[in-house]
Amino acid sequence: MKTVYALHTSFALVEVLKKEFAAGLPGVRVVNVVDDSLLPDVRAAGGLTAAVTRRMASYAMAAQASGAHALFSCCSSVGEAVDVIRTLVDIPVVKIDEKMAEEASAAGERVAVVATVATTLDPTARLIERKARDAGRAVRIRRHLVEGAFDILMAGDAERHDTMVLAEIARASSDADAVVLAQASMARLSSRLPRGGARVLTSPASGVAELRRILDLD
Repeated sequence: MKTVYALHTSFALVEVLKKEFAAGLPGVRVVNVVDDSLLPDVRAAGGLTAAVTRRMASYAMAAQASGAHALFSCCSSVGEAVDVIRTLVDIPVVKIDEKMAEEASAAGERVAVVATVATTLDPTARLIERKARDAGRAVRIRRHLVEGAFDILMAGDAERHDTMVLAEIARASSDADAVVLAQASMARLSSRLPRGGARVLTSPASGVAELRRILDLD
């Protein structure tokens, strides 16, 4: 049986991703590691810090030492730490949003990034731009922050969060070829997204599909 360690920076996605893992990784043992100090530290600092990167690297090395076949990083705000971690361990380290960024870079020149946490906007935009450069394409990215929505969700008011985010998605869609929902916590809205117009991309399903490919489960 293959084993994957899923590294979370909050409890928000544990149950959501359990369903994705069950559907996409049947027969794989998934170990959820939650350090809910990581994202607050990133938000307090205004971006990724060396201390957060070191802590994430320690989890990656522990996963490898425990026999994991891969590490799945579940938070876009700390995605750039994965670029460092990949140089420190021998197992694959998969970003939840990397496949989504690749798809966004191919969807058209105008890409809107919608986030509920400010520290997610720039890392997501940089990842999309890098994927576009790698493919020889150009993209123009517009950033949309739904201020306060993440804290509202964490406080338990999911409906208010959803209403705020859906309104911003509608605004972003008016002038975009693709709208990227920068945090996996926003994928909860997938059944309520507008039909037609800009393509709206979320990360959990595509991230797990990429993990499945890397684990060679097909």
